This record gives sequence, C-alpha cells and structure tokens, in this order.
Amino acid sequence: MATIILLLISNIFMTFAWYGHLRFRDKALWIVVLVSWLIAFFEYCFQVPANRIGYGAFNAAQLKTIQEIITLVVFAFFSVFYLKEGLRWNYLVGFGFLIAAAFFIFKK
Repeated sequence: MATIILLLISNIFMTFAWYGHLRFRDKALWIVVLVSWLIAFFEYCFQVPANRIGYGAFNAAQLKTIQEIITLVVFAFFSVFYLKEGLRWNYLVGFGFLIAAAFFIFKK
C-alpha cells in the first residue's frame, strides 16, 4: 500500500511539472522549465522510494503498469479540474483499454 500511495503523490507532482505550466503560457520558457525541474525533484523524492519499496512485492513491469494507471487517473482529474478541459468518451475508452492491458500484465 505504501508503494501505491507514494506513486500517487509522485504522479501528482509529475503532472504539475509536465503540464502545470500550460496555464502560464505568458511566462518565459526558461522560467517554466526551471519551475518544472524544481517540481520534478519532489516527484523523484516519492517515485524512487515507491519503486524501491515496491520492487519484490511487484516486478518491474508491474510497477511500471501501476504507475501508468495512476498517471492516467491523476491526469484525467488534472485536465478536467486544473486545465478545465473536457473528458471525452473516447479518452475513457482508451483508458479502459489500458486498464485491460494492466489486467494481462498482472495475470499469473
């Protein structure tokens, strides 16, 4: 459970580092790159321990799959509530296919 929580926190930081600047298009690129790097530092502070703790309980492919599913969920909320973009039906279908892919990754 610690792995999942750390990955969730990590992905919140990552999403803001990668996409948060889109609301600040009037700022100089070098400024948003620097701020993104600073935010990404905190992402790594959660990502690395998450993978270190989770490896063994999960293999590397499973850890990456968990991260990607969390990324999609976090990004869906981020795009709707922060960027004020709609969540279209085809996005949900695509996310569903990725979740189905996760099913096969974890299948014994």
